[in-house]
Amino acid sequence: MEGRARAPRGASDLAARVIVAIPAAVFAVVIVTQGGEVFAGALLVLGVIALGELYGLMGRVQPASLAGFVTFAGMLAAALYGEPKQVVMVLVAGFPVTFLLALGRPRREHVSWAIAATMFGVLWIGLAMVHAIWLRELPEGDGLLIDVLVATFLGDSFAYFGGRFYGRTPLAPRISPNKTLEGLVAGFAGATLTFWCAGLYQDWLSGPDALLLGAVVALAAPVGDLFESMIKRDLEVKDTGRLFGAHGGVLDRLDAVMFTVPAVYYAAVALGYG
Repeated sequence: MEGRARAPRGASDLAARVIVAIPAAVFAVVIVTQGGEVFAGALLVLGVIALGELYGLMGRVQPASLAGFVTFAGMLAAALYGEPKQVVMVLVAGFPVTFLLALGRPRREHVSWAIAATMFGVLWIGLAMVHAIWLRELPEGDGLLIDVLVATFLGDSFAYFGGRFYGRTPLAPRISPNKTLEGLVAGFAGATLTFWCAGLYQDWLSGPDALLLGAVVALAAPVGDLFESMIKRDLEVKDTGRLFGAHGGVLDRLDAVMFTVPAVYYAAVALGYG
């Protein structure tokens, strides 16, 4: 309307992030709390969407999408019902399956690229989802996983607004021009503090362990973010999908989580939580 005061962009961005974050947070808490097959089923849906986004962006080399989806589903089943060696067996079996399906396409050019693109998605997305199941299955895994998710997303928000209001020094201009060193510092502080605060209400998580795990999240999250940014820049796209509207697709929302979950899993096991 003419003459109506416009909200500052920072406020509008915050509102948009909250609108997306609240239902996503409720969904995450519900599936993590349920665990087992409910949790694995939700991961299967998210993973298939994420793989579909990635394979769609790599359409030039025609990834063997079916092989990627089947291998991913098999890895999740092996993680839930089997042992790590079964996950590796499924992953190894995925290579010849991908080769055969890629070779059976009507157009056989770029077969090697098709295989590489297919298995890249399985390794990046599939292994992260497998580690989410393993982390959830630890004795205090439900609490740890929720802590990781909250710390990752709040750390991202701290980094976003820290960089927006105080950012001056580019962090990786060739990969993601908008990211700044000041935002990185704000995100590190936010993720670490979030995990530490969670530990205050979880008697099984000591203060030093909470700070250490928070630092692991704070270090892994920007790496995952930059990793996806590099892929998108290479493919010349802004977002991987439109599932979350202006906030992009599943990969755009879970890029940092793909790195923080595996990192915290191994850190938690090393600290004796496994």
